[in-house]
Amino acid sequence: MVNAIFRMYDRFPRIGLTERLGQQDMSLDIADAYVHSRNAMIEAGVGIGKSFAYLIPGLLINQISRQPVIIATSSIQLSEQIHKDLRFIGSRLGFTSVRSVVGKGMGQYACRYRAAELIKPDAAASPLSALAERIVNYGIDERADIDGGVSDAVWSGVCVNDCKFEQCNYRSTCSFYEMRAKINAGPGDMDFIIVNQDLLIRDLIKKKEGTKGLIAERPALIVIDEAHNLEAKVRDARTLEFTFRGTCRILEDALQILFRQSADKELMAQYKFIKRCAGDIFRKVEADLLHTAKQDNDRIKVSEITGVPLQRGIQVLREFSLSLSVFTSRREREIDNAFEAINGLISLFAVLAGAEDNYLIWASHTRGESTVSICPKGISQFLKHSLFNGKTSVILTSATLCQTGDTLEEQYAYLTESLGYRGDYMERQASPFDYDNHTLMYIARNVPYYNHNNREAYLEAAYKEMLRLCNLTDGRTLVLFSAKEDMKYIHQKLSAEKLNWALHVQREGSSQDGVIAEFRASKGVLLSTGVFWEGVNIAGSDLSQLIVVRLPFPVPADPVYEYKASLAENPLKDVFVPDMLLRLRQGTGRLIRSETDLGVLSILDSRLSAGARKDYRDKVLGALPFKRVTEDFRVLEKFVQEKFDKI
Repeated sequence: MVNAIFRMYDRFPRIGLTERLGQQDMSLDIADAYVHSRNAMIEAGVGIGKSFAYLIPGLLINQISRQPVIIATSSIQLSEQIHKDLRFIGSRLGFTSVRSVVGKGMGQYACRYRAAELIKPDAAASPLSALAERIVNYGIDERADIDGGVSDAVWSGVCVNDCKFEQCNYRSTCSFYEMRAKINAGPGDMDFIIVNQDLLIRDLIKKKEGTKGLIAERPALIVIDEAHNLEAKVRDARTLEFTFRGTCRILEDALQILFRQSADKELMAQYKFIKRCAGDIFRKVEADLLHTAKQDNDRIKVSEITGVPLQRGIQVLREFSLSLSVFTSRREREIDNAFEAINGLISLFAVLAGAEDNYLIWASHTRGESTVSICPKGISQFLKHSLFNGKTSVILTSATLCQTGDTLEEQYAYLTESLGYRGDYMERQASPFDYDNHTLMYIARNVPYYNHNNREAYLEAAYKEMLRLCNLTDGRTLVLFSAKEDMKYIHQKLSAEKLNWALHVQREGSSQDGVIAEFRASKGVLLSTGVFWEGVNIAGSDLSQLIVVRLPFPVPADPVYEYKASLAENPLKDVFVPDMLLRLRQGTGRLIRSETDLGVLSILDSRLSAGARKDYRDKVLGALPFKRVTEDFRVLEKFVQEKFDKI
């Protein structure tokens, strides 16, 4: 293995690729982990060529074992990029017949069954009906096929939702059905399976529960890229969400199946009873949200549910569950889905009744509906036993896995504890980019601290500073916000100004390629949040400044972080600062993307200034690669004049 890897890299100059020591070291570490059946955690700095570093040993491991290599990522864009990288490096190194598939979540695929139901001869034309026509006529298979994108509201009407699988008449031409068959291929049928982390986690959950998994059994190797997101992805996958409409649908589906088995009149009375209970629960939740939530994505505590016969509800739902468990039919998948959904409702009622304390519970206003969510408290035990169990070597990698610390164990400690990781810690592979000469960090010390009471004063000051900074670099700036509401406020203010540069704002939906292309063409300013904190690659002088509006601390009242804080000796030091640092390092990694890039990192959060005397200032500065730091705008002006005039 080791000799083969050296031979691969020896060919790099001949095929026009640059040799990078960190990349080679990472490939050798992965090979070593595979040979010794160990797991490995490796931080790979921006620019070392992380995907080639794991694809090269992956190609060799697949060739030796004849078993698939699974690569799990945290975004569709990264999955597609890895697929391209695999094709490129595989063909250059002589692996001519690599069979690979990209697996995405069902919400990314068009559903011809649902689309066909929307097409009615006399119906008035609408964006949804026009989209349905294109899907039925094979013009669209995936959301990514739509030029210019589509809103979540419209797409949700035609994407794969509750798939009928073998029961569907459209399965022979369905991209989702074909993908699911490929990722669950038998031994020796597929070489690389590239999926998002959500799909990998759902596969682990199904296998843990003893049901058939989604992804091929016995892979040779599992590589989890952008592994800093794994904890959140596991929580999301194990979170059950309930709305009143969704609850009614679960009950109706179960009722239909049970009626086919028995025409018991008692079933309808039981159905109506549970529906009344659900109605009372969601009325109370709506009142909580109206009183407490400040914006749509806020997660709030659910107050005690009184006056609802929850214990009787649990008893009725258990009777439904028992009936479904013994019911056999050709529609096995449909019964399994109903059984699983009813058991989810049992868990919800048990948590609300106080009979189940291993779950976190919160309410939010999601996609226009009041939503109650429950999630198991501890995820580390789940990963320890289902992923890091020694059956397959698992490689965790990202540009941001570490904190400050004297030893590798200390540097990787936060994620180790969060994920229940068991395995080796590999040397951190540093970025090869020249941050010392090519970058400057500016901290705006005069912007007031942010809190809910002075939000507007903070945003006014941040807005003025942002205007000054964007004018200094003549646009060419990506602005990262922690809150969508802040981004909307600043966008409204800037839209009313006469600006010297074009203003762009991120779009709804998962793909941002269109707005990034417009930003690059105009060399303007792009306001962003969410997906732009990671995975965005804008190399060259089109992006010369990155502005972080606020340090991305998690919300302390968020039930997940409240729970994590309750377990920590020092919540700020042990939970909130490490989590913020992972996100900040990801965000600031958007600035320098090549050896020749020059850039300014501006942080509009004066908590990081020397005068604020915050304990975490040294940790933040130590964790970021930007070693030249100033709070003096004149120093920044001089740097921009000296460096950027050459562009």
